[in-house]
Amino acid sequence: MKTTDKIRALVVDDEPLARRKIRKLLSADADIEMVGECANGRDAIAAIETQRPAIVFLDVQMPEISGFEVLESLAGEALPLIIFVTAHDQYALRALEVHAFDYLLKPFDKTRFDKTLQQAKARLRAEDHSAVNTRTLALLEEWRASTHYLERLMIKSGGRVFFIKAEEIDWIEAEGKYVRLHVGKQTHLLREAISNLESRLDPKIFLRIHRSHIVNLERIQELEAWFHNQYRVILRDGTTLMMSRSCRKHLGEFFGSEW
Repeated sequence: MKTTDKIRALVVDDEPLARRKIRKLLSADADIEMVGECANGRDAIAAIETQRPAIVFLDVQMPEISGFEVLESLAGEALPLIIFVTAHDQYALRALEVHAFDYLLKPFDKTRFDKTLQQAKARLRAEDHSAVNTRTLALLEEWRASTHYLERLMIKSGGRVFFIKAEEIDWIEAEGKYVRLHVGKQTHLLREAISNLESRLDPKIFLRIHRSHIVNLERIQELEAWFHNQYRVILRDGTTLMMSRSCRKHLGEFFGSEW
């Protein structure tokens, strides 16, 4: 960016007082142009995509959609420089320090804020988007690895962002670099390889019965013997899927039987 350009800033925090404090501190810097503020992660995702801020003050701990989940939804795009705002979250602080992200630890004062802002401005003018994206992707990988099995999945569709509880998924099928989630009568496309998603799902709930299919074990109604020592898996809604022979042992282990 040109040194004469204003730096477009967005503030994201679920606490009104925290947003007001950051907004007030930013107003004292002639280099900054405020382009908005958001009280939750869903609005933040939309604002980042539409307003294209250069820098975002992003709260880590927010209900429903966390700061890390906001970043995850934007992965693969040209990302703004992020200054995380966090309370006493030891994991978050360690991760941010390891991946060289700027952060503000609540409660912070004007001196700390000004120092962080000046460092961010210098970094923003020195770095390119590829460096920002690489650092962000590394942080997301560590965050994913540190969390337990997925409890919900983030879906982006038609300009909307919403969540699906993992337990609500009936079955999953691979479609190239994507997976299609079958949830009742609805389906949702998610950009993720089926092998990656499999590793993040609770094996007590989900089983990969075929290289292209994962099923919620609670949805299985019947197993039907088929040709060549194979089985068909019939779900409660009538969906029929083929199970590979290599998966029979795993299914038997789950139900405590051999067959």
